Amino acid sequence: MTTMFEMTERGADYHRRVCAFMDEFVYPAEEVYEQQIEESGDPHHQPQILEDLKAKAKEQGLWNLFHPHAEWGPGLTNLEYAPLAELMGRVHWAPEVFNCNAPDTGNMEVLTLFGTPEHQEKYLKPLLDGTLRSAFLMTEPAVASSDATNIEMSMERDGDVYVMNGRKWFSSNALHKNCGVYIVMGKTDPSAETHRQQSMFVVDANTPGITVERNLPVFGYIDREGHAEIVFKDVRVPASDLLKGEGEGFAISQARLGPGRIHHCMRTIGVAERALELLCKRALARSTFGKPVADNANIQDWIAEARIDIEMVRLLCLKAAYLMDTVGNKQAQTEIAAIKVAGPNMALKIIDRAIQVHGGGGVTNDFPLARAYAGVRTLRLADGPDEVHKRSIARRELRQYR
Repeated sequence: MTTMFEMTERGADYHRRVCAFMDEFVYPAEEVYEQQIEESGDPHHQPQILEDLKAKAKEQGLWNLFHPHAEWGPGLTNLEYAPLAELMGRVHWAPEVFNCNAPDTGNMEVLTLFGTPEHQEKYLKPLLDGTLRSAFLMTEPAVASSDATNIEMSMERDGDVYVMNGRKWFSSNALHKNCGVYIVMGKTDPSAETHRQQSMFVVDANTPGITVERNLPVFGYIDREGHAEIVFKDVRVPASDLLKGEGEGFAISQARLGPGRIHHCMRTIGVAERALELLCKRALARSTFGKPVADNANIQDWIAEARIDIEMVRLLCLKAAYLMDTVGNKQAQTEIAAIKVAGPNMALKIIDRAIQVHGGGGVTNDFPLARAYAGVRTLRLADGPDEVHKRSIARRELRQYR
């Protein structure tokens, strides 16, 4: 790391503690976690081992590490948090152990910035405590949601309430056993200027008229937290649950997605590191045609390229975190968009090669690689597809020369 990205004393302390916690408690619990879900017969079961580990993490002060406000967490900077998120990313369910899992992190930041005191008391505090989970409902099946201005859910005012009608999907976390609140984006004024048509509401998940129709598997995997398709039919929500004001939905979504994107990329580096670790161990443990797989020149090329790619993306991620801390999210837009493209593509390449080295076992659930590939592949779509981020980078680049 350069001096600019050197860990602070506080950051280094948290890094040591999270690393020790992962080694002592999380990695040994991976098989237990899978076993408890399998034995329950419910893919959305909340395993007891996860609740036990959450209690341990909270007891050790390793809780809400993502939250930038010292009132709610340790108040770490993005640059201090980045290496911690990388450690958590090595196990797909570990972020929840530390109450640092998406989409709750983004929703907690939205409620911190834009929620009323009532919202914060009813929803934010239980989310920060880890007893409540949430979902973010923006994407819709009938429109290309990569352009958020396309969303069609109607939100019509009727006195002191808004009446909501529409269909959402890929509502991640909506099938989590503790999910009790949604942050929902829709259109309150279709005749307004394009980026002022949308608004965002806090909606109790048990409000009459809301139907969770189905879970959407990802590459055949059913994620514990779920990715739901949800229908709203004449759902009446108090006007007091409007966030910030009418027409502010698009602006809130951009404020939310900046930190969310960098968190995803930080965790993805952790996935890539673990895939490289598994690749190396497997290549050393297996022999073909009279010599260890690791002695083959192409395998050594893969290992070297993986290390180079990880280090490049990590530095870009740290630069983005540094800029977010020093000049703000808006000024860091290019770097945030860049890591959102670079991170998942880098990790997918390394995971794919790790699978190849594992042979047939690599595509089974005997190793974490197949699930990791499915999860990381979705990140090329989640929080905006690669193409949208590349477009925004190119536009800013061209702007200098017009």
